[in-house]
Amino acid sequence: MEMRDHTEKLFDNDVERRNLNISDPVYMGDYKSTTTELIYAIDDRPPWYLCILLAFQHYILAFGGIIAIPLILSEPLCVKHDNAVKSQLMCTIFFVSGICTILQTTIGTRLPILQGGTFSLITPTLAILSLPQWKCKNSEAFTFNGTGNFSVNNTEHWQPRIREIQGAIVVASCFQVFLGFSGLIGLILRFIGPLSITPTITLIGLSLFGEAGKKCGTHWGIAVLTVALIILFSQYLRHLEVPLISCSKGKWKIRKYPVFKLFPVLFGMCLSWLICFILTHFDVFPRSPADYGFAARTDINIDAIENSPWFHIPYPGQWGWPTVSLSSVLGMLSGILSSTVESIGDYYTCAKLSGAPNPPTHALNRGIGMEGIGCILAGIWGTGNGTTSYSQNIAALGITKVGSRLVLQTAGILLIILGLFGKFGAIFITIPEPVIGGMFMVMFGMIAAVGMSNLQYVDLNSSRNLFVLGFSMFSGLVIPTWLEGNPGVIRTGVKELDQTITVLLTTKMFVGGFLGCLLDNTIPGSDEERGTSAWHKQMHAGKTNGSVGQSCYDLPFLTKYLRRLSWTRYIPFLPAFQMDRN
Repeated sequence: MEMRDHTEKLFDNDVERRNLNISDPVYMGDYKSTTTELIYAIDDRPPWYLCILLAFQHYILAFGGIIAIPLILSEPLCVKHDNAVKSQLMCTIFFVSGICTILQTTIGTRLPILQGGTFSLITPTLAILSLPQWKCKNSEAFTFNGTGNFSVNNTEHWQPRIREIQGAIVVASCFQVFLGFSGLIGLILRFIGPLSITPTITLIGLSLFGEAGKKCGTHWGIAVLTVALIILFSQYLRHLEVPLISCSKGKWKIRKYPVFKLFPVLFGMCLSWLICFILTHFDVFPRSPADYGFAARTDINIDAIENSPWFHIPYPGQWGWPTVSLSSVLGMLSGILSSTVESIGDYYTCAKLSGAPNPPTHALNRGIGMEGIGCILAGIWGTGNGTTSYSQNIAALGITKVGSRLVLQTAGILLIILGLFGKFGAIFITIPEPVIGGMFMVMFGMIAAVGMSNLQYVDLNSSRNLFVLGFSMFSGLVIPTWLEGNPGVIRTGVKELDQTITVLLTTKMFVGGFLGCLLDNTIPGSDEERGTSAWHKQMHAGKTNGSVGQSCYDLPFLTKYLRRLSWTRYIPFLPAFQMDRN
């Protein structure tokens, strides 16, 4: 009954209600009346207390992916046991993710999309840090001081490494800004299809299996327990609804929520974390770092909470100003392009789930350009990563039936506030390594599966497609692996050129994606066989013409003034551009 009452409020009058077919799952006219199931559409404003609760839920959904970034980078940055640095990195990535979320939801696409660290940039980052000049040296070895805490010698040596990554991200992201605000992204997408994007995204997940294996190997029992719990919650109990007390219109009611479907990773990690705490308390795990299972203890990094400041403000250039090299920039470009293509698909999905019409051209251009600006900010602040749209938070829109932009803007503010508290970031450092390894197994496996899901549009009975897919995937594993085992084999006589080629060819996603794109666009094949027609049709399904009903994509306060200026019709990221083209 309450759902029906709310749906009726979304229409201005009864005549409009009778003229619209509200039984359609998505109505592409007036964005306020997209679906009978939506509780809050994109421009609706839930009560402040509900905004905070829903925003915190989005934060919880994203936290696993966000904290995974600094945990992965800590070892190649040579700060694996420097808890103070890891805490600051976590606070910084939360803080910048909040800023980028607010920018994207207010100026970018204006869709309810949360921005956070991206795994697309992890692979080229690891390739850059594997170069001889950036590998951890003996003088930076980790030592155990015998009091239960680790110490690091010459910790200042890690900063040149992150400055190199910062510079690569900043410069490579300028290309993403250009793609978005110039409108060229549409041209590039014409050459990218399922057989290009499948090896690119799949190899992101497959290339990180080593990181997952290292952490799981510290205690396979705890790692398997974590995986089992996440599988139990996400697959077997996902339809189980738990009765919870909620308040609606001043009345307390008991409602059922699919909590296991919403928070499977969080529940799985926290339960394993708790078990590790209990086993540590009773000294089940060994106390010596040399013994197997020591890494499962929860008191190893307890000093991180004690030594971290209560309040820490991340600021631009906190690790020093970025350094730039051609090899690092070119290597990072592959990750930027992959993240860009992923985000465009996210925009269309988010629009459908938030009750908005499919995004017009100017909104897509502005969204990609704003993601580029977000990556530049992340590089300047020093997160060691960039930002991108989070698919799991978009999926949550369909589960919660709340597509309000205000909720995600509140989530951005929450990320900024929590990023200011140093002890809050330090709490996550105490998570035992095998628990993190179990989470990595599930998350990286899902990334690989998301990449392979694009094959649903491809004719897999075609020997042409099987060749392109198999060769690009296999080459993306063979070539980088061989080069990593044979460092220095590339010798052109020019040091900078050697480094550039090495970074590109040791980046699995670049090798697989480049070969897939090259072969798919040069070997003869119909659009139906390649899957490009179905892929692009699905991406642009239900696209509306004109600007009618698309005011949710207009820039706040400025659109009515901009449309009075004739020259704005030629600017690809302004609202008048889409109106003029159609």
